[in-house]
Amino acid sequence: MELNGAVILDTFAEAFPIWISRIIITADSPEWAYAAAAEATGFATSKIFCPCEAGIEREWRVTPDGRPGVSVLICGEKKQMRSLIADRISQCILPTPTASAFNGLHDARDRFYTRMHYFGDGYEERCIVGGRDCWRIPVMEGYYTGEERYGTVKGIAGGNFLVMAEESRDALAAAKAGVAAITPLEGVITGFAGGVVGSGSKVGCKNYLFPMPASTNHRWCPALKEKISDSLVPDGVNSIYEVVINGISEAAIISAMKAGVEAATRQGKLLFIGASNFEGRLGPHQFHLHDLFK
Repeated sequence: MELNGAVILDTFAEAFPIWISRIIITADSPEWAYAAAAEATGFATSKIFCPCEAGIEREWRVTPDGRPGVSVLICGEKKQMRSLIADRISQCILPTPTASAFNGLHDARDRFYTRMHYFGDGYEERCIVGGRDCWRIPVMEGYYTGEERYGTVKGIAGGNFLVMAEESRDALAAAKAGVAAITPLEGVITGFAGGVVGSGSKVGCKNYLFPMPASTNHRWCPALKEKISDSLVPDGVNSIYEVVINGISEAAIISAMKAGVEAATRQGKLLFIGASNFEGRLGPHQFHLHDLFK
């Protein structure tokens, strides 16, 4: 199969279940809303070593308090969700000038309380914002106002595609174009820096005896193509980048992968599109590249 001159390999992206919560962050300006969102999604690229996976989802035109808003998705184990949300609101959103936080999954059956109002040290008070039960907490700039109850739903982590080219600059430009096409979509995030992964990993390690949770994905390293027997790098490829997608549903992941691949191949200098998988050992979700375009 070919798309815009790039060969689409007959393979699949392998993904695993994860729990997801959405925080809608508002502020007096988009600048401060994005500043809070950027802080709240820091150190959250991969659950291999990070406490969670997270990313900025999209802008919101209609928000609970009528101010500029942006949403973030926080992804982790279900038992961790309460602390993950509470920690990132209290340490990243609460201190950001003019920022507020609201639950973005109002219809979720599974919910938890962050107990943020205790920060008010007894001086906090209940209030209603946009029909939602919230708390007003006195802070140095005036008041922090936000919601305390948040929902969480089952989602998917690890949807992905690989872009391959002869030159690094061409592969990176294509990867960036793919991320740009995914960015406006609802229900998905690309949580790595700029949405692009330059150092993909595999589960465990092959050549060290001590335990490692992950190591370089050697089969997709062009520099190792002539040195190892199990390389997957096609001929002519000297650079590969990966776009990893987390989403709230299979449909959201599929839409994002298709949009990303189409945009990446339109750059015109890609040789191949592939995907990262571990023969089913990582997770139960498989997104076959050829199926995206049937």
